[in-house]
Amino acid sequence: MFAKNTALCLAMFTAVVGSAQAAEPLKALGKGEGQLDIIAWPGYIERGESDKSYDWVTGFEKQTGCKVNVKTAATSDEMVSLMAKGGYDLVTASGDASLRLIAGKRVQPINTALIPNWKNVDPRLAGGDWFVVAKQVYGTPYQWGPNVLLYNTEVFKTPPTSWGVVFQPQELPDGKPNKGRVQAYDGPIYIADAALYLKATQPALGIQDPYQLTEAQYQAVLGLLRQQKPLVHRYWHDATVQMSDVKNEGVVASSSWGYMVNGLKADNQPVASTVPKEGATGWADTTMLHADAQHPNCAYAWMDWSLQPKVQGDVAAWFGSLPAVPAACQASELLGAEGCATNGYELFDKIAFWKTPQAEGGKFVPYSRWTQDYIAIMGGH
Repeated sequence: MFAKNTALCLAMFTAVVGSAQAAEPLKALGKGEGQLDIIAWPGYIERGESDKSYDWVTGFEKQTGCKVNVKTAATSDEMVSLMAKGGYDLVTASGDASLRLIAGKRVQPINTALIPNWKNVDPRLAGGDWFVVAKQVYGTPYQWGPNVLLYNTEVFKTPPTSWGVVFQPQELPDGKPNKGRVQAYDGPIYIADAALYLKATQPALGIQDPYQLTEAQYQAVLGLLRQQKPLVHRYWHDATVQMSDVKNEGVVASSSWGYMVNGLKADNQPVASTVPKEGATGWADTTMLHADAQHPNCAYAWMDWSLQPKVQGDVAAWFGSLPAVPAACQASELLGAEGCATNGYELFDKIAFWKTPQAEGGKFVPYSRWTQDYIAIMGGH
């Protein structure tokens, strides 16, 4: 998929984010259009079909008359591509997509005064530079969380303390090598995971921000990823496929999300997750409004609905994420304060949140290079 999308991504990101002359946000809302089309991560928009306890769509449809249609996407690059084609109203964009969507003028700024539940948003997220540009707000925070290290508890009797188990050739606690038993993420943004590991383990490189790499730092990171390649069982992007690989293919350690960890635990698989000593990358997702949205009134209604504490808590409980609304930790019986703690509510300051790498006048290696080079590494070059 990345090979197909590379040209599009590179073309879109030639725009400079600060130069995007955005349209004015809506001043007032009208009657709902009866329909809403959303691009979302798997598990983000549930109507009780997977588990009847998890349904935050049916109530919205009854209250607003807006029928929700969902197109799931497995990667940020896929979301950017779908938004470029059009025909959607909203997208749950992660930080490595949101600035590209703003720069490419694929999304429009929103008027938070038309979203009463905006007042509920976690202050740590409300001004995030991955969706607030030139003082204009491009969407409503949805969920956030760390990219965790998923591991097999029968292989690792105690939690692994370092990401080295997926990056460095080694013998695991069960006496067998890690070759062919670990996975890496199928997306250029994974370069930041390797950079974060080297930031901690090779301080002489001087990496400050895993998304802002000088040429020398970048080459060291690529070297680590090439070294990792023979160890990788699969570069994953499909949550369901990763869960199957852990269950059936002997995968014992991988970067992952709480969604897969929760799903595997529910299936009685011997898995757990941890954030190793080097820290973790992570994501803060924003519900963004397409520049040419055909159903803006329904879209605004959804953005407001999604910021209710109970809805936020239910999403977090299902996905294994953290709510963008602090009150959700108490408002959802499915999540609860314990769920917020388990999913990493206090880890916020330890997460290097996804953002699109930019050259900043040539000081750093831009995302276009990340895309090209990671495709090459996955292909064995």
